[in-house]
Amino acid sequence: MGSLAGRRIVLGITGGVAAYKAVEVCRRLVDAGAYVAPVMTKGALRFVGRATFDALASEPVQTSLFDEEYPIPHTRLGQGADLVIVCPATARVLSDYRTGRSADLLTATLLATRAPVIVAPAMHTEMWEQAAVAENVAVLADRGVNIVGPVAGRLAGGDSGEGRLAEPVEIVAAAHEVLGVATGSDGGDLAGKRVVVTAGGTREPICPVRFLGNRSSGRQGHALAAEAAARGAVVDCVTTHPDSAPIGSGIRVTSVDTAAEMAEAVAGLSVEADVILMAAAVADFRPIEVANQKIKKEGGVPEIRLEPTVDILATLGRDRLPGQVLVGFAAETDDLRQNARAKLQSKGVDLIVANDVSVPGVGFGHETNAVVLLDSVGGAVEVPLTDKREVARVVVDAVVNRLRTNRSLNGDDK
Repeated sequence: MGSLAGRRIVLGITGGVAAYKAVEVCRRLVDAGAYVAPVMTKGALRFVGRATFDALASEPVQTSLFDEEYPIPHTRLGQGADLVIVCPATARVLSDYRTGRSADLLTATLLATRAPVIVAPAMHTEMWEQAAVAENVAVLADRGVNIVGPVAGRLAGGDSGEGRLAEPVEIVAAAHEVLGVATGSDGGDLAGKRVVVTAGGTREPICPVRFLGNRSSGRQGHALAAEAAARGAVVDCVTTHPDSAPIGSGIRVTSVDTAAEMAEAVAGLSVEADVILMAAAVADFRPIEVANQKIKKEGGVPEIRLEPTVDILATLGRDRLPGQVLVGFAAETDDLRQNARAKLQSKGVDLIVANDVSVPGVGFGHETNAVVLLDSVGGAVEVPLTDKREVARVVVDAVVNRLRTNRSLNGDDK
């Protein structure tokens, strides 16, 4: 039985480019056992076909106050809901909801419900930062409406900034939290498992101002943490980018900066972990000496002597517990499979997720990735260029399969 079994959720889809992501929200809610009733505005129908939601949801899409099977659809939906989610929530819908304007079936349903409501705004940065929109959101929040996102990232039209829809896994995690359902309590193929995920690039100080680092944004590790939590795990996310880490029930964030700090945090968490996903880009070297004051150019070119940092992955591979699944990551620029396979063998891990960061759109600084998963028995799975959430899903699928294999080998398979 899924973690949302028996819960009736009205999913409102409005007319924004991000409407396509509501498909994933719908699928995840249904997979968690929820009964999902989709309501689409006329604008939403211009972006996503109703047939998609008809196929995925628990009942057919409803769009009108007057032409539906039920004579008073908004009261049936509103009064029967345990939760209403609006995804994406456009500036118009936020304004209508705040002012009590019943303009269509969705806004009428919002006015007719006493269930908790989640809105996930999505719009261009200029719209999101408008004083009227900010006021509408603030008023709704004061009234107890749960606001999820938006986040900073790439937007329609190629520009970037705050206003991007929160990821579907974060919206679904918020649904669990609002309904008082722990994502790690039941349901999901990682239910009852503890997962440690590392994310971001470590920063090794040279002086109080400068450091040695890399361009890792932490997005792939954060996507892995959110995916594992959505599938029932209790997740510890150790990251150098805590401000952009996923939030929600089942996720605990630990902030670190250096490789030594990450090693200490992971060592303490690994003793209870069923799965460790080492997605962080950990520095291989650090300065032997750190200057107490800013190094100024007037002093000439400084000599910076380096020493190796602790090899966290190798330590985990050497000391890991029986049955524990360990996944490493390899960012390469040439000989991708050869280098990744060598790392898999030398570190003693179950899986290596490798990407070629010299390829446009892949890895560091991007919201997309393309990887190959190599396992310890010679298998390989190619994941072509896609968003990092989808990569996370494929990786977690492989982890779940490895956990099942371990249970079978140990005679614990049921």
